[in-house]
Amino acid sequence: MGVNNRRSLHRFCLSAVIITAGWTIWIACFSKLGMPSTSAEAMSDQTLDYFLQKGRIQNKDAAEIEWYHAANSQSKTSEALESSAHMIEADILLRGLDPVEPIMAHPPQTDSDISLRDWLTQVITSDKGVKLDFKSLAAVGPSIALLQEVRAQLRGPVWINADILPGPGGKAVPLDPQAFIAAVGPTSDSDVLSLGWTTGWTPDTENPGYSWEMVHQMEAVCKTLKQPVTFPVRASLLAQSFPQLQWLLQQSDRYSLTIWTGQSDVLDVKDLLPYRQNFSRTRIYYDLLESQISQFKGLPGYS
Repeated sequence: MGVNNRRSLHRFCLSAVIITAGWTIWIACFSKLGMPSTSAEAMSDQTLDYFLQKGRIQNKDAAEIEWYHAANSQSKTSEALESSAHMIEADILLRGLDPVEPIMAHPPQTDSDISLRDWLTQVITSDKGVKLDFKSLAAVGPSIALLQEVRAQLRGPVWINADILPGPGGKAVPLDPQAFIAAVGPTSDSDVLSLGWTTGWTPDTENPGYSWEMVHQMEAVCKTLKQPVTFPVRASLLAQSFPQLQWLLQQSDRYSLTIWTGQSDVLDVKDLLPYRQNFSRTRIYYDLLESQISQFKGLPGYS
C-alpha cells in the first residue's frame, strides 16, 4: 500500500473514531436531558422491594406505603411501632439545654421526652422503615453518628430528609444543601435522601408551582449523588408543576417524588391523576391524609 493510501486510510479511521466518539457523547447527553441514567455505581430505591419481600405490600406500587408522622415523643413512638404504617417519620433537632444532644422535636419546641439515641433503640426492634427529618444543620452530624452505631441492627429502609432549597411560597430558611450533604456523608448507599424545597400555601389566592429554576437547581445538587433521591413535593402545588417535575424525574432513575400535604391545604385529588397515570408507580409516594388517599384511590383512572 502506498504512503498516500495509508494516510487516506488513517484519516478515514480517525474520522470514524471521531464520529463514533461523537455519537457516544451525544447518547450520554441525551441520557442526561431526557432519559433516566443507569450508572452501575448509583443505587435505586429499595424501599418497595423490602416491603414486598416482607409481605407488607402486595404490589410494587409506592401508593401502598403508609406513613406515621411526627413520632416525636415516647407515646407517639410506641403508637407508631404498633400501627400499620410502613414508614415512621420523626423530626430531629439539638436539645436547647443540657445535655445538648439530638432529640425528637419540631420547632418551635426545643425539648422532648425522647432522644434520638433512645428513639433508635426502640425502632430497631421493628421491621418498619424510618424517615429522619432534620430541622437543624447542627443536628445532622451527631445524628448520623448515632445512626451508624445501630446500622447493622436496622432492618427497614432509612430515609434522610431536609428542605435544602427555597421553593414556591417558602418563607423558612432551607438548610444549606452542600453542608447538609457533607454532614450526611456517605452513610449507606441504599439510604434514600429526601431533599425538598421550603414551601408555603395561602388560601383564596393563586399559589405558584415549582418553577423551572427550582427544578434545575435541585438537579444540579443531586446529579452527582450515588444514593437514591426522593423529592417531597406539596400536593396542592402539583397541578401547575407537571412539566417541571416530569423533567426532573427524567434526569435519573434514582429519582422519585413523595407527594405530601399541609393540614390546612385545599387539595383537589384529581390534580394527582396525571402523576399516577404518566409516571411509573414505583416512583410516586403519596404521603397524604387518610381521607385524601381514600378519595384518590376511588377516582376513575386511579387503577
